[in-house]
Amino acid sequence: MMAQLNGIGDVAVLVPAAGSGVRLGPGAPKALRLLGGEPLLVHAVRRVAAAPSVRVIVVAAPAAEVEAVRELLAAVAPVIVVAGGAERQDSVAAALAVVPADVAIVLVHDAARALTPPELVESVAAAVRGGHPAVIPALPVVDTIKEVGTGETVLGTVDRSVLRSVQTPQGFRHDVLAAAHRACLDAHTDDAGMVEKAGVPVVCVPGSELALKITRPLDLIIAEALLHVP
Repeated sequence: MMAQLNGIGDVAVLVPAAGSGVRLGPGAPKALRLLGGEPLLVHAVRRVAAAPSVRVIVVAAPAAEVEAVRELLAAVAPVIVVAGGAERQDSVAAALAVVPADVAIVLVHDAARALTPPELVESVAAAVRGGHPAVIPALPVVDTIKEVGTGETVLGTVDRSVLRSVQTPQGFRHDVLAAAHRACLDAHTDDAGMVEKAGVPVVCVPGSELALKITRPLDLIIAEALLHVP
C-alpha cells in the first residue's frame, strides 16, 4: 500500500537526498549530516509532513542507504524511499515515477533546506492550486552584485531589484513536471530551470529566511542558532 500522510491531500513532495555534499566537508551524505543531533533529512521531512495538504512524501536516498533511510524516517512520517541517481535530476525523476497519477501538485524540496516551515510548503502548493503551472519561493537579493570580467575587473553593477534568491520547495502541476523531465536532455540545477526551458511560465511567491540552504560548515552553525525559532 502507498505510504500516505493524508488521504485527501493533493500534494506530493519529492526530496532528492542522494548528494554527497562535498562542500560540507568529509563525512556522511549531506542529507544525513547532523543538525541538533538529528540528520538534516529528518528535520526536513518532519516539517514537510506538518503541511496539511501533503499526501505523499518520496525521498530519493543514496542507493546504498535506502533501507537505512527508510528505518530512519519510519518514526517521523509515512515516507516512500527510493534509490536516487548520480545527478539531482535523476533522483527527482526516480521519486516522481512513484507518485500516484491522481496527485495534482508535485513539490520538489531540498533536504538541505531542513528548517523550511510548513507554511511555505502550503504557500507554494496554494499558488499552484490557484492556477500557476510552476511556482518557486524566492527572496529579494540584498547584497550589491557586481559583474566582473578578466582579471576580476568590475564591468558594472547589476540591478538587484530584478534579482531573486530562489529556494525550495518548488511547486508544479504534476503533468508539467513530468513532461519537463521526459523532454529534458541537459543538466539543470533545479526543476524550475527545466520547466523554464520548456516555455512554461514560472512565478515567484515570498520565501522564508528559515529556508536557508545548508551547504557549508558556517551554514550548519547558523542553522543551529535558528533550530528553535518558532
